[in-house]
Amino acid sequence: MKTLGRYVLLAAAAVMGFAALAAPGLAQDGKSTIDQIRERGVLRVPGIVNEDPYFNKDPRTGEWHGFAIDMASDIAKTLGVKLQVVESSWANSILDVQSGRADLALALTALPERALSVSFSSPTYYNSFVIVSPDADLATKSWGELNDPKYTFAVDLGSSQDLITQQFLPKANVLRFKTRDEAIVAVSTGKAQALVSTALNGLVIAKKTTAIGKVYVPKPVLSSPSVAGVNYSTDEQFKSFISAWADYNRESGNNQSWIMKSLEPFGVTLDDLPPGFAFGG
Repeated sequence: MKTLGRYVLLAAAAVMGFAALAAPGLAQDGKSTIDQIRERGVLRVPGIVNEDPYFNKDPRTGEWHGFAIDMASDIAKTLGVKLQVVESSWANSILDVQSGRADLALALTALPERALSVSFSSPTYYNSFVIVSPDADLATKSWGELNDPKYTFAVDLGSSQDLITQQFLPKANVLRFKTRDEAIVAVSTGKAQALVSTALNGLVIAKKTTAIGKVYVPKPVLSSPSVAGVNYSTDEQFKSFISAWADYNRESGNNQSWIMKSLEPFGVTLDDLPPGFAFGG
């Protein structure tokens, strides 16, 4: 029995050793996460194509832009390294962080389910859930009033706004589509009365597709923090650094400036921000 116990302990130690080597956020050769990034010379973040104003990639030049890219560039500059954008998707960006393919992911809605997969930073800014509709009669409706079978909403399946419809609009008729573009078409063609979206996406959508109407913020205002996600196994120094960066740039107004800069190409100004929406929550 003693021999068996010894083998069990040795096997367990071996498994723990392999796990430590495989875990991307753990220090390698005693080096901190920041030391590893500086030695590599690049900060790796996921980028998502056609997700203005957060991310986009110029197909001609391959250059990335968007406010999440500006934020990531500033983090890289602070660390004294270059930025490397890893092409990804919203769903895969968290997997990229978990696997070590990326050092952090930006512009994540802080949903509790996501916190099971990655560690969240302090908020970089706050986003609100809104409706986009050509029907001006919906402008002053509360979420409670909109929660009625006589209203039909469109949403992209599995998104954070889809979760909001499940929680706040369970009695309403909700059409769920595989893509956001399909949901937009549903409202533009009259199949649905409103699109459920986040404020920043909604502002861009309303400028791109005038037939979809205007952005309205139902009450109570449902404000959600947008955060950076890092690997749970990364060290506390890196986690603290990212949160300190987020706090400083949110409170100083830098993050708001980057966001508004990314909205300018679509003709969105501060005057376009709907009543009830605030970057500070």
